[in-house]
Amino acid sequence: MTHVAEAGPFADEVAEDTVLESSVVFRGAVWDIVRERFRFGDEELTREFMSHTGAVAVLVLDEADRILFIRQYRHPVGRRDWELPAGLLDAPGEDPLDAAKRELAEEVDLVAERWDVLLDQYTSPGGSSENVRVYLARTVSETPEAFARTGEEAELEQRWVALADALDAVLDGSVQNPFVISGVMALHLAKERGWSTLRPAQADWPTRSPGRPE
Repeated sequence: MTHVAEAGPFADEVAEDTVLESSVVFRGAVWDIVRERFRFGDEELTREFMSHTGAVAVLVLDEADRILFIRQYRHPVGRRDWELPAGLLDAPGEDPLDAAKRELAEEVDLVAERWDVLLDQYTSPGGSSENVRVYLARTVSETPEAFARTGEEAELEQRWVALADALDAVLDGSVQNPFVISGVMALHLAKERGWSTLRPAQADWPTRSPGRPE
């Protein structure tokens, strides 16, 4: 039976910690699979999920209302998809803004003078603890030297796309990366609201992923 929620602020709610047992059942090169037994109401349930380090993404906007995208090969889906510059939070407690600046430099050889938080999002809350902060970066310039790239990043392509065209591509399904979808829509709404929705670059991030378990 579905319950009707009480009136109040429309916001996600922090759940009471009822974990009875937690263990890593598969330790991967980057992410682990965790099994937890927890109490939910009168029941004890067991679920497995990806324990994620968390990540940051950067939506770069220039003076002509164009967004910078990169196209990168992604093996799990067998596609070269258009994405925003992004990367993992490599170390426990790493400052997310510093990580965003690092990824912007390493992936597209740019630095930005102006930074704001565009949005925070869970990517798949039913199966992963990943939470991603998407920054808006403006007033960009090139780094003194280009970064060397390896692996899938060795063949990165870049393209500046007008916001209106990017929004059309999101809505007709031409691009399906989650941070592109949410970032482009959030940017469109932020502009419509006179940038009042933006948060400071160092805004608190209470939903940040807990990091990799020991």
